Amino acid sequence: MNSSIIGKMEKAKRYVHERSRINFSEFEADFQGEHDTYHMSYRNGSWRCSCNFFATNDVCSHTMAVQKLLSEMMPKGTLPHEICLEPALPHAR
Repeated sequence: MNSSIIGKMEKAKRYVHERSRINFSEFEADFQGEHDTYHMSYRNGSWRCSCNFFATNDVCSHTMAVQKLLSEMMPKGTLPHEICLEPALPHAR
């Protein structure tokens, strides 16, 4: 294998652990929800989703999930809602 390719592969492995190097400015994706597939996007600092809940709330489970997934790679100030997707603790009896 070409030695320059090996060097690039090593650099890529290092970059995988340095997510702050990546900043999304825009993207589109299809999200397979429980009831349908929704088209979502991030552009000009705004999130969009084709689901009915987003249309009236400007946030939905689909955008929150992607925000959490990409949080380290989004520009500062683009996560308008506090995202807490940690499992709830069981209630004490």
